[in-house]
This record gives sequence, C-alpha cells and structure tokens, in this order.
Amino acid sequence: MRRHGETTPGVPPVRHVPSLSVARWCAENGWPVHPLAPGRKTPAGNCPDCRDRHHDPRTCPCLPAGRPCHGFHAGTTDPRRIEEWWTASPRSGVGVACGPAGLVVIDIDAHCASVPDRSRLLPGIPIHDSVNLTGLASGFDTMALLAAFRGQPSPAEDEETLRVRTPSGGLHIWYRNPDPRTRFRSSTGSSPKVALAWQVDVRAEGGYIVAPTTRTSQGAYEALGTARMPAPLPGWLAAELTRTGHVVVPPRPLGPPGPRPAPVGVPGARRARRPKSAHRVLAPLLAEVGGCAATAEGAGFTEKLNRAAFTAGGLAAAGHLREDDVRELLTAAAHEARPWQEARNQKIIHDGLAAGAARPLHPEGRS
Repeated sequence: MRRHGETTPGVPPVRHVPSLSVARWCAENGWPVHPLAPGRKTPAGNCPDCRDRHHDPRTCPCLPAGRPCHGFHAGTTDPRRIEEWWTASPRSGVGVACGPAGLVVIDIDAHCASVPDRSRLLPGIPIHDSVNLTGLASGFDTMALLAAFRGQPSPAEDEETLRVRTPSGGLHIWYRNPDPRTRFRSSTGSSPKVALAWQVDVRAEGGYIVAPTTRTSQGAYEALGTARMPAPLPGWLAAELTRTGHVVVPPRPLGPPGPRPAPVGVPGARRARRPKSAHRVLAPLLAEVGGCAATAEGAGFTEKLNRAAFTAGGLAAAGHLREDDVRELLTAAAHEARPWQEARNQKIIHDGLAAGAARPLHPEGRS
C-alpha cells in the first residue's frame, strides 16, 4: 500500500497532499517545476542580488547554484533540488514551466470586466451583427463561440484531458503538444497583438501554470472529472494558435537589421545603424524597470516601463533595433519586476512602443 505523500508516475496526488508530493508527481511526468510564493499563484521572490539588478535569466548564476530565482526559468525535474526547495519552504505552491514541459494550457478567465466591441472578441474573426451576443460575459463564452465557428466542441467541456478549476472560477485546460518541432508562445486574452480570444490566455513557451491541488489564499486549484493527464492538443486548436500568431519563430540575434530599400530620391543612401549606441540608451531604462522588483508598490513602475517602451519604439522605428527584440527585453524586465500583472505589463509595453514608433529616435537625438 502506498503511504501518504508518496506518488506513482502517471497518477496525480490526491487533494490536500503536501506541495512536495505535488512537485514530485509533476517531475515524474517530465514537467519542470518551480516554487510559488506561499499562499499565492506567483513565483517565489528572487534573491537580493537578482532583485537589485536586471540581467538575463539564462546567464544568472543562481540557476546552476540551485536557487529558484526568475520564476519558470528555474523549473527543474531534479529530485534532489525539488526535495531541497519544498523541504525549506513546505507551504510554497507548485508552478510548472509550460514550454520545457511540452504543455499548452488554455487558461479561461471569468473576471468581471466590461465586454469589448465584438470586433475584439475573437482576433481575426469578424462576428456579424446577426450573431446574438446577449449574455456573453467571460472567456467561457468566447471559447465556446470560437469552437462553434470551427464546428468543434468547446475545450472547456473536453473530458479527455486534465482540466483544473481555479479559485477565481476560471478553468485551466491542459494539453500536450504532440509536435515538439512547433512551439507555441504564451499570450493574454487582452493583448492587442497576440491573443486567442477575449478572457482566454495561453500558457506555453515563456509561461507557467499552477499545478493542480496547489492552494492559495483564495482557495485550491482542483482537477475536474476523471482525466488526470493532458491529452494531445486538438488539431483545430493548433491551427487557431498558428492563425493568431502563437507559433514561436526562432529568435534572431540582437544586432543591426538587414538592409532596407534606400530612401526614395536618394540613390544609394542608407540610414545609419547604431545598435550598440541604441542599447546604451535603452539599457539604463530597462535596469530601472527591473529595479522595481525590490518594491512592491510606489516605485513608479508604470512610468518607468512606459518610458523604456517609448524609447525602444523610437529606436526600432529609426532602424537601430528590431521591434521583436526590444519587445522581448521589455517583457523580461517587466516580468522580473511585476510577474503577477502580465496583461497590464503587455498593455503598457504595446502602448509605449506604438507611441515611440511615431517619433523615430537616433542615439544622438530624435528625428
């Protein structure tokens, strides 16, 4: 007979078992895990050195040293490290790094929010005025609407895969990516750039998901039905993620963009490129954003992130940096400082980049 707290691969832990058992179960299924702050759904705080300076998590010495800094970047399946983390902090919740785990989780929200114009409910899909949207109020409705448009059942009703009810009334629908050659990015349902549907987030590459049975101050994440493992991502959903821009393109190295056409009327002319100078302009602003991690509020985070995004937008518009690259840098800095407000971070970044793009910036001054 299995003793309390022990796990068997492929079999989920029962409710209310210690977080260590949950973390072990996830790792046995090949899902890298990292600690969440006790009683919260956000990652445990960084060490003082990481809070005081902005740096790339991939080069952080804390990760090989076994310190759980930088949230999902610290995800591991190492039994020894897992034992150390959750023995030292048994009340910490369990986060799963979705990208390395090969997971794509559809995160349906049921937040109380004003319903936007029908043109923003399903990105890229016009909803005719003849479609009655009376009663539409949450991601459950937009997910059902998207599925209906494609002649498919809503994933919220998919009893063949692991589904987890959240304390706020939302639903996490776990799927396994059957084709590792195709990687999907995370997104929020409020993003004006990449989104699947209003109030429907995607947790994949660059994101994490809260493991079932984890408890927060609001309640527990509880598995529904009988399925306890993720089913393969349905083909129609993979197609929708592709259509809406969720496929990850291999990142290009930072540096000057490729050649552009010469300005009209100036034969052979090329705009000057100063990527190193541009980074020198942007780096201090990113450091100010990352530095806000040391203060939960009152640090001027919004203003600092907006200023960094505005400057980055100007540098990208002037051709000194690529927009995709600066967006990644801004997102990383914002996540380090305020990981619990991803949707708001993305809105600030989007608005700042758009405003900055209207005023191209050269390192020596705006044009």
